[in-house]
Amino acid sequence: MDRETILVTGSTGYIGGRLIPQLLNAGFKVRAVARSLDKLISRPWNDHPNLEVVKADFLNSSSLNNMFNKVHAAYYLIHSMGSNGNDFAEADRKCAINFITASSTSSLSRIIYLGGLGGDELNVSRHLKSRDEVFRILSSGKVPVTTFKAGHIIGSGSASFELLRYLCERLPFFLVPKRIINTEIQPICVRNVLNYLIKSLEKDETIGKEYSIGGPEVLTYRKLFETYASCAGLRKPVFIDSVVPPFKAGTKIGLSVAKFLVPLSPSISIPLLEGMHVKVIAKENRIQKIIPQELMTNCEAINRAIQKDSLRIVDTRWTDAGEIKPPEWVYKGDATYSGGTLLQGGYKMTLDCTPQEIWDVISKVGGDNGWFYGDILWNIRGLLDDLAGGVGLRRGRRNPDQLYIGDALDFWRVLDVKSPKKLILLAEMKLPGEAILNFEINPFKYSTELKLGTRFKPVGLYGILYWYSLLPFHNLLFGGMFKEIARRIKKKILYGPEKYKPGPLYF
Repeated sequence: MDRETILVTGSTGYIGGRLIPQLLNAGFKVRAVARSLDKLISRPWNDHPNLEVVKADFLNSSSLNNMFNKVHAAYYLIHSMGSNGNDFAEADRKCAINFITASSTSSLSRIIYLGGLGGDELNVSRHLKSRDEVFRILSSGKVPVTTFKAGHIIGSGSASFELLRYLCERLPFFLVPKRIINTEIQPICVRNVLNYLIKSLEKDETIGKEYSIGGPEVLTYRKLFETYASCAGLRKPVFIDSVVPPFKAGTKIGLSVAKFLVPLSPSISIPLLEGMHVKVIAKENRIQKIIPQELMTNCEAINRAIQKDSLRIVDTRWTDAGEIKPPEWVYKGDATYSGGTLLQGGYKMTLDCTPQEIWDVISKVGGDNGWFYGDILWNIRGLLDDLAGGVGLRRGRRNPDQLYIGDALDFWRVLDVKSPKKLILLAEMKLPGEAILNFEINPFKYSTELKLGTRFKPVGLYGILYWYSLLPFHNLLFGGMFKEIARRIKKKILYGPEKYKPGPLYF
């Protein structure tokens, strides 16, 4: 097939972020679409000569002009579950409608969609029902759709794998009804999913067809948990049949326990839990004759995911998707009095070292590496955020040594990262306002200055009281963090730490 341009939506998501580099390596020209271009530009493959990045929001039809110009095929990988909005089904519906409307007047020859198994069954979850609705909307357009419907995808960093891993590692036994733990499923390795998606471009017979895809094994949740425990060298979990209250009440009880054990936010964990009673099995295997490949067993897929985690090779993660929305007040140029109250504080010090020596330390902040000083206070803040329904600290970081724009970092989100100059973090914990934390490294002739600044725009009186009540802890934490950073660098502090008032940020 002539290597024409391939459009990829959802390009900063879990599947899209892995699909793009493989398409590029296969020789395709790729037009990657995202709401946050900074997230795309920070990826290691961003400077590939066959890559074009385009900013667009499929919730806003006016941003899609000329999107499909000279595009041969388009991958539809948009999924709103896990976004800040509560009604992900409505957002998915609107995105799909805007997509087929914008593509209807183009020369697009095919759409490739990754959906979910089980969406056409009775009494399914909102998540599975929404996946099926998107399939029907895309199929209603004039462009033929190749649809792959998958169940649980096993791969390092996927939401379903993270749920499996954390529950197995942290629970010695499970109180769960037999009707759920014995539900039959057919997981598939993410490597096999990506192979189907890419190879289908070269198979004209797949145009306009629908396929169920799954791994070589059908098993129950019970067996899947036991398989993970065996692969990870854990004790076999014990399952105790339980009688639960009506579904909504039972789900709330389950979530109250689960949110202390797994890193998934309620916007993802609730839809996943709702779908656990649904049997998700491939109804046919026609695609294996068209695109033959060796399907990885569940044990092989789990071992591969565990190995990639241990080697710190996690290309994408469930936390990657979503739009970055920096508060407007962080940009340089606004008057200091504009936009309401802005509370600021910070510390700075000068070290007898190079900028790179400081960067090698601060770029590893968060996750299992901790926050340099006062980790017990950070953990208490994370626990309070859990209780308030926030993300807490359990998201950690994708890689302990590497940061990209858009990465989740405990209860922060990376807004900007430029080695060895700056790291800017946006707070995603529950707050009565908006908060920014930034590290800034300034080189001098024979030394280097490190600044740590906080900016907080409070909402109402409660927000102001919140800021001033935490000031004593800020002074303790930030002063301690600076001394610990100097100790880890093993270089002399020439000046400071001392307080300073941060100015505007540069993006």
